[in-house]
Amino acid sequence: DYPYTAVRGACNRAKSAHHTVKILGGGVIPPRNEPEMQVAVSGQPIGVAIEVGSGMQFYKSGVYSGPCGTNLAHAVTIVGYGVDAPTGAKYWLVKNSWGQTWGESGYIRMRRDVGGPGLCGIALDVVYPKMAKA
Repeated sequence: DYPYTAVRGACNRAKSAHHTVKILGGGVIPPRNEPEMQVAVSGQPIGVAIEVGSGMQFYKSGVYSGPCGTNLAHAVTIVGYGVDAPTGAKYWLVKNSWGQTWGESGYIRMRRDVGGPGLCGIALDVVYPKMAKA
């Protein structure tokens, strides 16, 4: 209903009065637990912090595999996961805040199941909303 446009917009009062879900609270996934992240993102988006590697700002497409470290300084949202058909690489589907002209229409596919802190520290600081239908 509100696509990212990178500019300040007006709120549609009719839309803002209608709630489809109610936020009941939040949950935290223990660090270094990508399997639990996969379970959580099956039910709702999850918020994570990552380090933006030097090449990430120039990402265009494909499964990103670095380089990057674990100096967490950028928040993004994981909205799904999958396996890249041509390469077999497992990935997280991540919504970034840099607009639709960046990456794959505003998304990046980041390599999944790399162990430890995850690629770019993606498995170190993970939160998610606990929701119910409104």
